[in-house]
Amino acid sequence: MTEPSVQEPLIRHGNEDVDVPHRPGDVGSAEPKRRKPRDRQLVIVITGHGKGKSTSGFGMLMRSWARGYRCGVFQFVKSGKWKVGESKAAMALGGIDWEKMGDGWSWLSRDLEQSEDLAREGWAEVKRAIADERYEFLLLDEITYPINWGWIELDDVLATLHDRPGFQHVVITGRDAPAELVDAADLVSEVVNVKHPMDVGIRAQEGIEW
Repeated sequence: MTEPSVQEPLIRHGNEDVDVPHRPGDVGSAEPKRRKPRDRQLVIVITGHGKGKSTSGFGMLMRSWARGYRCGVFQFVKSGKWKVGESKAAMALGGIDWEKMGDGWSWLSRDLEQSEDLAREGWAEVKRAIADERYEFLLLDEITYPINWGWIELDDVLATLHDRPGFQHVVITGRDAPAELVDAADLVSEVVNVKHPMDVGIRAQEGIEW
């Protein structure tokens, strides 16, 4: 049996009503054969004081990548010196845009040293990405911190998420998600700390923490 050509992505999986991979010039959620009737865009919040919030978000990222979704990650807190294992995996997989505030954001042409300015620039770029329907899966890692610090306006975040066009899953991670954000989300999980090795002096472990 001859395998379907990779140049025919709408029939690559053998059925026109299933998820399909992207092709050059793909119009994403405007593609009439791209979405299934059951598909609904979601806002997902992973919060709490336990370990695993970003890990959960990265797991959904891998699933979305495997489904051929256009994927983007914006990390709002981690330093550029923090070599995140998932970022290395994303580079190896390809097709995942990954931006880190700690690296100064790749699109900036001027030097911004203040974290508050960097966070605002990052959120402005996220808004542009959402307006342009750049991604079908967007992970905003640890964005709750600059929201709670007042660097990013909560009302602006809520309005942007509510009014986002097309089909865009947005996953938000970080401690102490504001109640308004929790109320606006379609799915909320709270990660509770029961026991952590750092409580007994064990340092963060490569492959587990990063």
